Amino acid sequence: MKIPIPAIFTIFSTFLLQISTEISDQTQETLLHCLSSHSQQTTPPISSLTYFPNNSSYSSLLKSHIRNLRFTSPTTPKPLFIIAPTHVSHIQATIICCKIHGLQLRIRSGGHDFDGLSYISDVPFIIIDMFNLRAIEVNIEEENAWVESGATLGELYYRIAEKSKIHGFPAGVCPTVGVGGHFSGGGYGNMMRKYGLSTDNVIDAKIVDVNGNVLDRESMGEDLFWAIRGGGGASFGVIVSWKIKLVSVPEIVTVFRAERTWEQGGLDAVLQWQDVADKLDEGVFIRVVSMPVNRKTQKTVKAKFVCLFLGNATTLGLFMDESLPKLGLRKEDYFEMSWIESALYWYNYPIGTPIDVLLQRVPKSDKFLKKKSDYVQEPIQREALEGIWRKMVELKKPVLTLNPYGGKMSEISELATAFPHRAGNKYKIQYSVQWKEEGVETLEQNLDRIRKLYQYMTPHVSKSPRCSYLNYRDVDLGTNGIGYNASYSEASVWGTKYFNGNFDRLVEVKTKVDPGNFFRYEQSIPPLVARTGKMAQC
Repeated sequence: MKIPIPAIFTIFSTFLLQISTEISDQTQETLLHCLSSHSQQTTPPISSLTYFPNNSSYSSLLKSHIRNLRFTSPTTPKPLFIIAPTHVSHIQATIICCKIHGLQLRIRSGGHDFDGLSYISDVPFIIIDMFNLRAIEVNIEEENAWVESGATLGELYYRIAEKSKIHGFPAGVCPTVGVGGHFSGGGYGNMMRKYGLSTDNVIDAKIVDVNGNVLDRESMGEDLFWAIRGGGGASFGVIVSWKIKLVSVPEIVTVFRAERTWEQGGLDAVLQWQDVADKLDEGVFIRVVSMPVNRKTQKTVKAKFVCLFLGNATTLGLFMDESLPKLGLRKEDYFEMSWIESALYWYNYPIGTPIDVLLQRVPKSDKFLKKKSDYVQEPIQREALEGIWRKMVELKKPVLTLNPYGGKMSEISELATAFPHRAGNKYKIQYSVQWKEEGVETLEQNLDRIRKLYQYMTPHVSKSPRCSYLNYRDVDLGTNGIGYNASYSEASVWGTKYFNGNFDRLVEVKTKVDPGNFFRYEQSIPPLVARTGKMAQC
């Protein structure tokens, strides 16, 4: 059933012009009545899952899933209320009532959105927080699983390992990331060279659309199913759950971690890594993290190499001796373990840590941070890399994380899913700056650092467009402006950087499934009607 948006929002006429969390008792009752009347699930009642600012749990719930401390300040816009659904009917009711009362939605599954777009807005908004919807059903016989969007990667890995020692799933290395945003944006991980991205291994999904309908792959159609795999689900609806294809892993995998400073040959090792990392056996994934190091007697750069190999230490040793001898690894540098234990190793837990630590939904610590991304298609030459490292020393804090391509990533067509960054890339760069100190001056200083390094890298990365990864949200690339009703041409400024040629198809899908642009935010896909500045009626 389609619910028209009233021309005048009489209920909110006195306070929705301001970004405020102060809601009158009468308005609160009106909203609760709307939610209750449109929710078919009465146990628990939706009212018990709705948190207004006068609820004692509102503040703690809001902050509990904010991973970037930049967005915890008193001046950060707050939602008018938070819904923590336990049933799909609660989501349906929320969409309908937000349409009736002219409120925008933010959909939060884990809170790791780097620029906070899943839980802040400059217009009146509410949050659907998915943390209660985190059921995981693993079917080893059919080698698949249904995963609700509020589950974390750590919970998913743990539930797979409960059932099998020879199955896994290709996804990220941070266990507290929510699967909802991770899957819908692509989902990088250390098995991507063997099995592709998370989204390449999604075989079905359930989504609540703008009209409150619950759709699966068959009923949503292949166009929408294509779009939510890499195009960001929040532009199209609320994705409740995902059906994923499990992958095979050996009983024993091998890992290593090695650090080399510039003076210890670190730069030479990175140069060699550039030449071979995307050509190695697809079961080998070696990440490089480069960071400035300030010592009492020396300012330098350190490169940390972290590896997962889907095989034994002897075989990996042969690969490394032949392809990356400048790293100078020894037998004692390699550690054999199970795949689930390697997930802990990659998140820097000590070897021997019990695997149930993966069920912890809160990170070790939260920080102030800013991140950006790039793709490298040609090797960076020695002189240029030396200049980059000198720039890092000058700027003091920014860290570069390099993730290799090749293998399966070069085999999958850029048109297979909405995620376009495939063949032709040698590796992806994540820029990161983190800090602990509060204050506007510190914030601006650190933002300036990462932006200067990003600018310095311009000659060495992809061009026309300069590409970025959707899951490393970066509002520096551009936004949809006030009200988030950008035209096609305005949104294409940032859209082509995330999606290349797939942006046009995403716009076509958006126009078909949400022509009124209800699901919108700073970097949401616009419908074609936005070109004229006119809104289609819902």
